Amino acid sequence: MQSARWRCLVAAAFLGPICPALAQDAAQVANPAAAEEAFGNPPVLGQSAVAPKGTLYRALPSAVPLPHAGREQVLDLKVVYTEGRIRKPGGSPDNPFDRVRLRSYQGTNVDPDHPFVAPTIEAMPGDTIRVRLDNQLPADPSCTSSDTSVDTPHCFNGTNLHSHGLWVSPTGNSDNVLLSINPGMKFEYEYNIPVDHPAGTFWYHPHRHGSTALQVGSGMAGALIIRGDRPPTGKTNGDLDTLVKPFPERLLVFEQIPYACLQDGKLKQKFVPDSNDPKKGKYVIDWTCEKGEVGEVISYDQFTPSSWDDSGRFTTVNGRVRPVFANAETGKTERWRLVHAGVRDTIQVEFRKMNTTDFFKRERSTDAAGEDRFANDLCTGQQVPYVVAASDGLTMEQGQVRKAITLQPGYRNDLLVNFPEDGIYCIVNPPIDGANSVTRTQQARSVLGFVRVKGGKGAPASGDPIAEIKKQLIANAKAFYTPEVANTVVTDLQEGLKLTKFIPHPTVTDEEVAGQPKQDLVFFINLGPGGKGPNGFQVGNNFNVVQNDVGVYVPAGAKPYDPDVVDRKLVLGTAQEWELRSYFVSHPFHIHVNPFQIVRILDPAGNDVSGPVTDGKENSDSQYAGLRGVWKDTLWIKSNVNNPLTAVDAAWLNGDLSRKSIPDAPDTPDAAKPQGVYRIFIRTRYERYIGEFVLHCHILDHEDQGMMQNVSIGLPDGAGGLANAHHHGSSPESK
Repeated sequence: MQSARWRCLVAAAFLGPICPALAQDAAQVANPAAAEEAFGNPPVLGQSAVAPKGTLYRALPSAVPLPHAGREQVLDLKVVYTEGRIRKPGGSPDNPFDRVRLRSYQGTNVDPDHPFVAPTIEAMPGDTIRVRLDNQLPADPSCTSSDTSVDTPHCFNGTNLHSHGLWVSPTGNSDNVLLSINPGMKFEYEYNIPVDHPAGTFWYHPHRHGSTALQVGSGMAGALIIRGDRPPTGKTNGDLDTLVKPFPERLLVFEQIPYACLQDGKLKQKFVPDSNDPKKGKYVIDWTCEKGEVGEVISYDQFTPSSWDDSGRFTTVNGRVRPVFANAETGKTERWRLVHAGVRDTIQVEFRKMNTTDFFKRERSTDAAGEDRFANDLCTGQQVPYVVAASDGLTMEQGQVRKAITLQPGYRNDLLVNFPEDGIYCIVNPPIDGANSVTRTQQARSVLGFVRVKGGKGAPASGDPIAEIKKQLIANAKAFYTPEVANTVVTDLQEGLKLTKFIPHPTVTDEEVAGQPKQDLVFFINLGPGGKGPNGFQVGNNFNVVQNDVGVYVPAGAKPYDPDVVDRKLVLGTAQEWELRSYFVSHPFHIHVNPFQIVRILDPAGNDVSGPVTDGKENSDSQYAGLRGVWKDTLWIKSNVNNPLTAVDAAWLNGDLSRKSIPDAPDTPDAAKPQGVYRIFIRTRYERYIGEFVLHCHILDHEDQGMMQNVSIGLPDGAGGLANAHHHGSSPESK
């Protein structure tokens, strides 16, 4: 049975020390990171004990570099198998944890009790980060076999490292994901953070094509925080960090780890009879793990549209299941950094006051299937509004007041949160429909964690969280900036929480993209005849639909990833507009190196759904509200297309759809409209860095199976084209 100690710890985390006989446990409540399943920020990866010859630390051991003076960090990360445990509420009382054996990162300061989230890497603009990656996983012949298709999951023990969202070089030993660090090999990555790099919330994870999803889905992901201390001046923008520095900070890394237990070295299976004929049916994964069994992530059968719901697993927060966030105070604004580092689920975040009746008993006994009822019964208070201040690590031009925010795989959001009353709050993941979800099905309500809020020590809160946040931001501006700058910042905050003195990138103008060809991208899954087909995960550069040689309607030229082909060749120093679509279900688009700015998002009826957030109005496209003008590196490409394209769809997509943006164009009859294609327009600049990198779907098992393209940025040739890298003339301009 669960021990009295465990029950006391959980109770104390909510209600304060209530078990006098357990003085040590009460002390752990005061330090929640020490308490079982209490929330704790991931530890920061520490400097290696011995820095290599030539670094600033070796040459000047007593030097304290000035900000942005080129500090150098040398960090060690080992990739190993790690045995541990993951809590499973709703399990048998004598077995509240599942034992697991997973690939993981190990390094300085890794939390031994929660190893399945990587330690945080922190740096400042101007720093150099060296990460010595040591792959200690067992040998894997598929990493070097020529018989393995590149778009078939393989090389599960090969790895590399991607600094997701960083504006750094994609080549050499920088953010180069085209390398394979095979078992037994070591490699030192070097990220030179430019002095003008935005401060923000980024993250890192493996990106070895063929095994990315399996490794990220094992918990191999961590936050990468660029901290800034540059205040805005009369002529320059500054870091949001300088405005919110007094606020306590919480860092949440969300992950979905679809572990399953084995039998005779293979995933346990169970037979599910056909509802129409019990003698027929199919074998599926048996997700139960009995006491003594060990869960692992070994197969891409654990990454399917239905696998996460079927598994009964829980989204972890920093390696913890439904953790307790202690020590929040009423009226005290906090900064919450959210990182969606999972693969197979969509997350929404809302805060609701909790009814604590029978909480402890209900929480222990509630499994994943029972969370919807748990939330309906206990998480019944009003939503607490908060301010969204940054998206994908980049400060937004205007803070947005939201009651729920959607995070797709790869997303990050920075929230400013202020709790108006003391008590316990649920962190709820509310229901979401299939078109907005990675699972493609209606997601039930779930609970991500709980926040214990105690009465504040200062003046009583006003009861209006947004007013409190604004008041405290204004006070910070007056305290930290010169009168001239403070006046500008305060005026902006009073006019709708504007943050114009903290945005890192200027808007991409019409003049910048004028005369440049538009980039077109379409995601597609080719089901093939009878719903089956090899190499079905594809990306195309053409929106026209054609009938292939087996009669299937497909985007012209769409194909799976080919490592030997550069699909897009772009010119350094230019800017372009892109249009993004999906012709079969929804996918999160991610591109490396340069972020992009959202111009507009048109639903199937041609309405722009990316306009400002309207208070109190929520609809099926609420995740797009307020995104116009926002900078990101990952974006959900929504599609209501859940069936193969038809001849009618093809005719409409090849004709009238392209005229929807032309004024006075005749409307297409409803009967001829396709099943639901969204059109997303973004703009981006190709600045500073040249070389080859990738774009892909961030449902990472889709990427591993071919939904990815190579992209290169090259030098201009001076005549309006792209210079040949080997000085043999100019290459044709390529889309």
